[in-house]
Amino acid sequence: MGQLIKLQDYASRYEQNIFHYPSRFVTLKKQQWEKLRYNWENPEAAPVLIQKDDSKIEVKPHLLNKIKTLFSRNNDSETLSTDESMLQTGEPAEFDQFTAMVHYAETVDDLKLQFLNQLFDFQLKWATSTLTEKSIMNKRFFFDEHLRYFLQRFPDTYLVLYRPIFLLKKASIEVESILISPTDVWCITFLEDHDLSVFVGSNQKFWDVRTKNKEKRIVNPLLSANRTEKIVKKLFQLYEIELPIHKVILSRNGFIDYPLPPYDVTLIDKRNYEEWFTSLRRLRSPLKSTQLKGAKALLDYCQTTSIRRQEWEVDEGNEK
Repeated sequence: MGQLIKLQDYASRYEQNIFHYPSRFVTLKKQQWEKLRYNWENPEAAPVLIQKDDSKIEVKPHLLNKIKTLFSRNNDSETLSTDESMLQTGEPAEFDQFTAMVHYAETVDDLKLQFLNQLFDFQLKWATSTLTEKSIMNKRFFFDEHLRYFLQRFPDTYLVLYRPIFLLKKASIEVESILISPTDVWCITFLEDHDLSVFVGSNQKFWDVRTKNKEKRIVNPLLSANRTEKIVKKLFQLYEIELPIHKVILSRNGFIDYPLPPYDVTLIDKRNYEEWFTSLRRLRSPLKSTQLKGAKALLDYCQTTSIRRQEWEVDEGNEK
């Protein structure tokens, strides 16, 4: 499951410590999957939510863990509570909250899908909040198929910046999605319409899109792809990061007709998509130092828009 380290301009805890959270996430994910599977295989040992039909739900709540309050400071203490410290260092308390209940699943594959969906929601929390700050996320991201594709189809060692907004020379610049593997960086521009659409490429400002019943024009996707690649290259040069950068135009369900494309762009369409995708998924390299340094270089120049958590505003007000 790819790790969402930046979502547009939202506050991300990966920005606080990119060298800690990726490996922590991998460890916690493994622990929680083992716990979830054990609960599923041993329903008598944990609460299980079973939906038998549309009107009847049977719940076994005898071992349901109590949800602890994250912000539970004593009146006579200024130190962080246990749960707050856990939130800073890895958020096991948050993981426990969504694995306390095992929903009914017929097979292990059903359980895996259930777990991936839970992790997807959890990752959005990590990508939109920190211990003290939070961002107001557009709810459309819960249903964003491209975002779900990155987070549910790639290995844990892939770091994802999804349509990040960079702040360069006081200007906000939104770019395409960036996928950082242990060995490469992929700047990916999606090019998708109806199934079997044909995208006719050129070096002009517009491309033609041909479907079964009609034809239309779209802005040349290379314009945004070039902008994304240029920013990544500049920041890597600034931080002396040496990772290959690939610029990709991706059409999973259509065809790209561009006889003489620029030499520095990779065109992936329905004809070669499976080969390309499989090659990325087969990468078994662990997280690498250069990869994390590259991620930090990009995060350092990402814009963040957030507000102070109300709990902290109240606490600080009481201390004055």
